[in-house]
Amino acid sequence: MRVVVVGGGWAGLAAAVELCRHDIHVTLIEAAPQLGGRARAVTRDGVVFDNGQHLFIGAYREVLRLMTIVGVAEERVFLRRPLHWLMRHPNAPSVEISAPHLPAPLHMAWALLRARGYHFAERRAALRACVRVLRPPATAGDVTVATWLQQSRQPQRVIDTLWSPLCLAALNTPIEQASAEVFVRVLRDAFLERRADSDLLIPRCDLGGVFPTPAAAFIRRHGGHIQLGERVNALLSDGARISGVRTRRADYPAEQVILAVPPESCAALLAGHPALASLLAPLAALGTQPICTAYLRYAPDLPLAVPMTGMAGGLGQWLFDLTVMDKPGWVAVVISGPGRHMAMDNESLLNALAAEIAALWPGPARYQEGFVIREKRATFSCEAGINALRLPPHTALAGCRLAGDHTATGYPSTLEGAVRSGVSCAQDIIALRNGTDTP
Repeated sequence: MRVVVVGGGWAGLAAAVELCRHDIHVTLIEAAPQLGGRARAVTRDGVVFDNGQHLFIGAYREVLRLMTIVGVAEERVFLRRPLHWLMRHPNAPSVEISAPHLPAPLHMAWALLRARGYHFAERRAALRACVRVLRPPATAGDVTVATWLQQSRQPQRVIDTLWSPLCLAALNTPIEQASAEVFVRVLRDAFLERRADSDLLIPRCDLGGVFPTPAAAFIRRHGGHIQLGERVNALLSDGARISGVRTRRADYPAEQVILAVPPESCAALLAGHPALASLLAPLAALGTQPICTAYLRYAPDLPLAVPMTGMAGGLGQWLFDLTVMDKPGWVAVVISGPGRHMAMDNESLLNALAAEIAALWPGPARYQEGFVIREKRATFSCEAGINALRLPPHTALAGCRLAGDHTATGYPSTLEGAVRSGVSCAQDIIALRNGTDTP
């Protein structure tokens, strides 16, 4: 059986790895000159950075499983720490939530009841929301996270310093628009099922070393082929079944094709195939959200106590100390979702963020250099009702499958969701090869 995977992001790589480990011939075709998709490395003055600062958690089980398969030891690429939520505000008490070594969900109950910076009624309200996650009421449909929080009777300070930042970090969509259905699933799976799921996994290296580079080596070792810098511009079929793909350079025959590309690229490839016409409208309806990451370099003795700190009350949302990545003095400030920062020029944004850092950590000198990376379409917009628009992996064109974090994974636009989608497509093909009747 010949399989072509279109797209070398985490979804496509996950599919190719899973297929190769089951001795299925794979050709992976990527239009860009490097693998990784939207989670890729950039080089500045000889120093490697990620195009956006990412945080992993222990609940990323498929990512961790595939890392092991391709030979990556977790402790080499991640610093694992129990959940420690520190949200600082220049004009209000800090909020600090630390999870103890207790079984889930007791660890979160204890963490919220012992949270610093909240009075008792606020701690009790946060715990009430977690109970509602574990015992969700029957509802007529999805609502926004803001509505769900109102129904859960959450105080505004808890919303501002816990739920809203967490929603932006996980769904990259403001609570006024974000899907409560997806948010509740994230809360349940990440914080309330296994204690280790809530652990923070902070990268020690650029994301290429976490999975894309070792995955590519694994694919090649197992007989797979990777074509970089080659764009697929057409699907080949007889109208009922896929027969391969076409690039400007060549045709690639295949009995199975996995399209692991962003929604707009997927729609362009599906157009012109009558069997796939019904998929175009849902793909077009998926909106996008930006992520902005500012990198600033200070003196190496910048007084940061933990690798990751929340920033409330300003433009910046999360500050990462990149010392753990052997970049002493460098910090990354992440701003998820839309906002006035997108209209600011880079210098103005860097200066504004530096002022916020100085207000939270008095004493640091002016930053020595900095740059900004803006991903204007970093993720799909995880709005209320989004799951009704997301497409399943199977299509009406036999042998054509869809992968990517935008497909019907039930999760937001995360690397774990992308990897799960790719693995799901691969496992269907493996079952088909083994004799199971899978479309």
